[in-house]
Amino acid sequence: MGTFMSGVTRRQGQGEGSRERSRETPASGRSPIHSIQQEVTPSKAASTSDKPLPAPPSEAAGEQLLTSPLPKPVYLKPHIVSPTPQEFLLVTGTGTRDPGVGLFVNLEGEVTRSTLEFDHYPNDLVVDGRGVGTDLTAANAEDEEEGYVLATMEHDSEQGTQYGVEIQRWDLDPAEGPTHKTWLQIPTILEPGEIAERETPKLGIRSILQAGEINFEDVVERLRLRRFRPFAALSMGASSPSIRSVDSRTATSLEMVSREKELFDSQEFSGEDGMPEGWEETRNDEEFQFARRLGYSKTRIAVWSGDKIWWVVRNPLILQLDANLEPGGENVNESNKYQQLDKQKIVETINLLRGREAKSEIEYMSLGYIRQRSGLLLFISHISSSSKPTDIESRAAEEALLDGGLDPRVLIALVPLVRNEVISSRSGIWIHGGVKHAAEEFLSEREASIVSEGSPNPTPDYVLHFLRRFLTAWRRKKGFGSIPDGKEVFYSVDAALLVVLLELDKSSPRGPARANSLRSELNELVDQGMDCFDRAISILESYQRLYVLSRLYQSRKMASEVLSTWRRIVEGEQDNGGEFADGEQRVREYLTNVRNPTVVQEYGVWLAARNPRLGVQVFAEDKSKVKFEPTQVVEILRRGAPDAVKEYLEHLVFGKKHTQYVNELIAYYLDIVIHKLESSDEARTILSQTYESYRALRPPKPTYRQFITDNAIQEEWWHSRLRLLQLLGGSHSASDYDVEKILARIEPFTEELVPEVIILDGRQSHHQEALKLLTHGLGDYDTAINYCLLGGSSIYHPISGSRAPETLPSREEQSKLFGFLLAEFLRVKDISDRVEQTANLLERFGGWFDVDYVLSLIPDTWSVELVSGFLVSALRRIVRERSETMIARALSGAENLKINADLIGKIEDLGPTVET
Repeated sequence: MGTFMSGVTRRQGQGEGSRERSRETPASGRSPIHSIQQEVTPSKAASTSDKPLPAPPSEAAGEQLLTSPLPKPVYLKPHIVSPTPQEFLLVTGTGTRDPGVGLFVNLEGEVTRSTLEFDHYPNDLVVDGRGVGTDLTAANAEDEEEGYVLATMEHDSEQGTQYGVEIQRWDLDPAEGPTHKTWLQIPTILEPGEIAERETPKLGIRSILQAGEINFEDVVERLRLRRFRPFAALSMGASSPSIRSVDSRTATSLEMVSREKELFDSQEFSGEDGMPEGWEETRNDEEFQFARRLGYSKTRIAVWSGDKIWWVVRNPLILQLDANLEPGGENVNESNKYQQLDKQKIVETINLLRGREAKSEIEYMSLGYIRQRSGLLLFISHISSSSKPTDIESRAAEEALLDGGLDPRVLIALVPLVRNEVISSRSGIWIHGGVKHAAEEFLSEREASIVSEGSPNPTPDYVLHFLRRFLTAWRRKKGFGSIPDGKEVFYSVDAALLVVLLELDKSSPRGPARANSLRSELNELVDQGMDCFDRAISILESYQRLYVLSRLYQSRKMASEVLSTWRRIVEGEQDNGGEFADGEQRVREYLTNVRNPTVVQEYGVWLAARNPRLGVQVFAEDKSKVKFEPTQVVEILRRGAPDAVKEYLEHLVFGKKHTQYVNELIAYYLDIVIHKLESSDEARTILSQTYESYRALRPPKPTYRQFITDNAIQEEWWHSRLRLLQLLGGSHSASDYDVEKILARIEPFTEELVPEVIILDGRQSHHQEALKLLTHGLGDYDTAINYCLLGGSSIYHPISGSRAPETLPSREEQSKLFGFLLAEFLRVKDISDRVEQTANLLERFGGWFDVDYVLSLIPDTWSVELVSGFLVSALRRIVRERSETMIARALSGAENLKINADLIGKIEDLGPTVET
């Protein structure tokens, strides 16, 4: 706005001599709405005359005019124009140098609108446009909607009298707001040899029948699409600084700038193979021809002065609005003019376009261009300014950029942190020429700043947050077919957004993401999948965000890469986010859902070698998608994780009850225990001390197995021995494991492995030896009694519920074992233990003993009171058995009498028989 074109052309519509020609446009006038375009210059000879000028009036005549009592009448040229078919505008005034007043009246002469005011009484008057709110008819269909009144007049100023056109709206009510007037000064064009002081003749203005077309080259240059080369713009001007010549603190930043340039150059200029020769010139010409037809503007108003004739034409909407976006004032510094932008004026321009719908192609293109350029300039001001922009400015810039549809790669190219993420196709990035000019000019300005200061300034957080919101909004457009170069655009958007989020997330505390946090937004970004997959991998690697990288692999269902990344974290590689807590457990859970047997085997073995107890669950999990045979798993673990074999065998034996693996598991336990005893005197001493400590306990005391469990040592060999006892003394039959082989292995340590020997003796039915060791070797009297009841089986195996009767020994077998035990109890060295345990055994289990046998074993020196309980119960049992015998004999006699009586009755019923 307020700028006037040079090199404009007018296209004559019809008639003879129709042609297109170019004319110079004088750069004068101050109207943002209209400009003057020179069109026709009549022959100078026809407008000049050799007739001498009249002599000036004398001083006496002047004095007479001043003293005349009666002024001469003032004759004003009448002005009547019709802005609408139902209205007239009449101008009245008191003098040619006094203000004029315009009245609107209808066909009946009644005033219809508020009056207009002119600074001076007009010389001529025309109206332009049909006016807002006026009904559309065939006669005014081609007229502009806004209504203007143009009046030619003279203005007095310090430079003298100025001739021009005063312009104001006639279709707006002055009561609704202040009246805005603009002054369009007529340019002075001097022919060669003319004198500059020559007075400009008065102006005439008329609306003619045939409209003229004026082409605005600035509109064409602004709207035509041009190829945007951000790094080419950076390379223009001063050369890049040497990395070695600057402070080491800035060398990294400058090195990044240099690499970014090389990356872009390799993509843009080395990647054009396959494009036809001269394709860019052809594309430029096509874009110019397309934009050229949008740069025409029609007018019917002509202004003349003497032998000069001009068109008065409305400045196109794009030029009016674009003038608001430029930094104003006479003191604008071109070296940093983007820091002097009037942000408030730009925001007002954006607000002016809010909700405005385009009514023509040129208006649609113009509105889109203004939104793009205004949003871009606001964003540039955000980057250039050292202060944080207001929320209003940020929202306005986002709205304008998104509504205008500016290629997001332009904004990405302006930010040093992410500009190397810009990717383009072979044809490059094409944007409006006006937008391209602003972006490249800013890049050149910043390049000069980097050269002078030595390094680019770090990107402020508010700029990164702006990019985060803007790029996130752009990602929602994925799949829209209306976006040119969609593949390259969203590749760049994804990569830049990833860098922005990673940069912002640096200050977040370590640990899992919280709801609605930057970290959760980052995770959501990679979970949704990224077009720039390979580039995202390198970015995440450079930021050392391995867990986020694993989520990126998960979005592509790349299980092997996910597990590989998790393995790196578990093994100690740096992960700056610290989100991967309890990593080994996460690996185990993930392997449960993997369907690739090779991957499950590889990482299951790795986990088993690292954490055997957790690793074997991968192969033992019933819900796992991949199933392995137990024998196959054992072989796999033997090769890759030998320490986990024992854990897996325990799962098979104790968990799955696969008894065929008992021998193998026992062998593992024996290896651990025997190796410890062979290599450590301390271990043998510990076992011996446990026996002594247990024997020293006074009854009642726990079983030896419970004693060593409660006082367990946190060492592997100790726990392996507990498991070994559980296996040996469990409810397995003797055929489940090789007793002879085990005895052969533990033979050198029979004094240290007493419980094991007892169990194995019981398996071989050497009950007397087993009970002897239980009584004298261990002093575990309760286990000895349990041994007799169970027949030597399951003495160290936890039993829940009652056992099946068929698995219990017969009463005769139990009586035999109790007999052995009684003999051993009577041999206990400690007299108090001997008496107590013998009396307790006889009292509790007297029913299993023969009285004569017991009396033959009890020493004669013992008091009868010690075995009184047994004797009383035995006598009661004898009396009970005698009574039961007598009752049984009586019942048998009664039964015999009854049978005899029945026999006699049947004989009598049959009667006598005669045998012949």
